[in-house]
Amino acid sequence: MGLNNTPMAERIHIGIFGRRNAGKSSIINAMTGQNLAIVSDVAGTTTDPVLKAMELLPLGPVVIIDTPGLDDEGELGKLRVQKAYQVLNKTDIAVVVIDGSVGRTAADAAILERIREKNIPFIIVKNKSDLQAAEQDKENEISVSAKTGQNIYELKERIAALVPREDMTRKIVGDLLEPNDLAVLVVPIDSAAPKGRLILPQQQTIRDILEAGAVSVVTRDHELQEALHSLGRKPKLVITDSQIFGRVSKEVPTDIPLTSFSILMARYKGDLEPNVKGARALEQLQDGDTVLISEGCTHHRQCEDIGTVKLPRWIREHTGKDLHFVFTSGTEFPLDLSPYQLIVHCGGCMLNEREMKYRLKCAEDQGVPMTNYGICIAYINGILERSLAPFGI
Repeated sequence: MGLNNTPMAERIHIGIFGRRNAGKSSIINAMTGQNLAIVSDVAGTTTDPVLKAMELLPLGPVVIIDTPGLDDEGELGKLRVQKAYQVLNKTDIAVVVIDGSVGRTAADAAILERIREKNIPFIIVKNKSDLQAAEQDKENEISVSAKTGQNIYELKERIAALVPREDMTRKIVGDLLEPNDLAVLVVPIDSAAPKGRLILPQQQTIRDILEAGAVSVVTRDHELQEALHSLGRKPKLVITDSQIFGRVSKEVPTDIPLTSFSILMARYKGDLEPNVKGARALEQLQDGDTVLISEGCTHHRQCEDIGTVKLPRWIREHTGKDLHFVFTSGTEFPLDLSPYQLIVHCGGCMLNEREMKYRLKCAEDQGVPMTNYGICIAYINGILERSLAPFGI
């Protein structure tokens, strides 16, 4: 998986914020050495958040997010400002661009306050330094000129220094394996599987196994038993697609650890334990309750789609309750969660860690239990404890 193929969710997300005509787009072009963002003297050129995946040295693979001006006006302008603030939910590093010839404004102060509340590492960029006399920069500040290139190199170095070091050490499964261990991956190939490729969590898990020096054996569920018999030694771990958790658990001997891709993703993004707690809330559902099923990506729905078809069916069968289901997908997540008694989220492979934790925090703050697909399915099949055993939970 080269730099150009690094998943969006695995890239450092750099949000660029500021008032209209502060020079946000010019700063992006100066940092990248490309004309990636449209630059105009007309205020409000950027009307929606624009995400650009690229390589930015010395950081490597990043996503740069150009946002609308924080001082946009009118009813439509208010919506644009709201969109800009929503970008904070996925921002790993915030760059606040201030027109140095004007100075800080109320709009700049407001976004900085929110950034501090969310504990997002940030730097204040005082642009247009070529138009003003030099002054001493304060902490977390740097004076630059997008026009002349002054201090643009230093700005990139300062941004790179803000990256949390722990982000570089997280593992999906590699920390559970020793060199030459066997890991068996069970991947169903059916009408819902993408044509000609593995889904992202499967690709990422295989790469993580390789980096650990272990051996991955990939098989369909129909060939699982034969694959296990032909290995010659017991695998260290079996990882399955959540949809076939129940069937696979019956075929894998109990002395072989078993978990799912979805559970691995929850652990990887740091939200395993709250998701486990959320799954147990299935027992509290009553007739007439509403369950939100949310996905972080958009895809073409199949007739047996897991989110809109299988999960609602399995949840109804497990609870025996007359439940209502609401479905959301993509980057939008409801601000008001009060209509829901439970949230079941996908594994979040297309969302970065910060955005997944934001969604969990929203649910926690509003008192709504939240779990994910794999944990929910394991609980329904009575194998949740087994699926968590590899992590000592």
